[in-house]
Amino acid sequence: MNGDRVSPQWRQWRSQMDLDEYEARFGRPDSHGEADFVQSLFAKQGGTGSVLDAGCGTGRLAIELHKRGMRLVGVDLDEDLLARAQQKAPEIRWALADLADMELARDFDVVVMAGNVMLFCRVEKRADVIHGCARHLKPGAVLVSGFSTQIGDIEPLSIETYDDLCESAGLTLTERWSTWDRQPYVTGGDYAVSVHHSSAR
Repeated sequence: MNGDRVSPQWRQWRSQMDLDEYEARFGRPDSHGEADFVQSLFAKQGGTGSVLDAGCGTGRLAIELHKRGMRLVGVDLDEDLLARAQQKAPEIRWALADLADMELARDFDVVVMAGNVMLFCRVEKRADVIHGCARHLKPGAVLVSGFSTQIGDIEPLSIETYDDLCESAGLTLTERWSTWDRQPYVTGGDYAVSVHHSSAR
């Protein structure tokens, strides 16, 4: 793990988490709500397109989307997690990079940040992370994120602040849900799945 660059909250999480246990918990066949959501965004394109899995971890989401015919790049700052992803799916491009300053020399139809990525990055780098993701969007493409707004051990990120950060990166909110299976979002809810569009230049 790149201890010099990851956030304190990520170091704390990693110190408490066994990666084999983590993969067993989140690798179940029924845990593909995020993949279903992302695939639904490509309905007009026959269900496929290009996706950047930003904060990809061990590759669960990226591998599932790849199986469904999408073109994937996975990015993470944790070498241990990326090594597991590479071992499981060497045919996918995996990149070791900080979302705040990554430069992948390509853009995507969808950039997705699942699994509380916004909460595990450095608080002072949250705006940079969103701008970094926005730089990799095609015109009219979307940034999708899902995160809890009420986690005690991690500095919370309010929906209002997140929307402000997205707006500063040229992104406009078009959908918000409380779950990946599109349950309606209620103001003040403890989890939000948000879809922000880039401007169609």
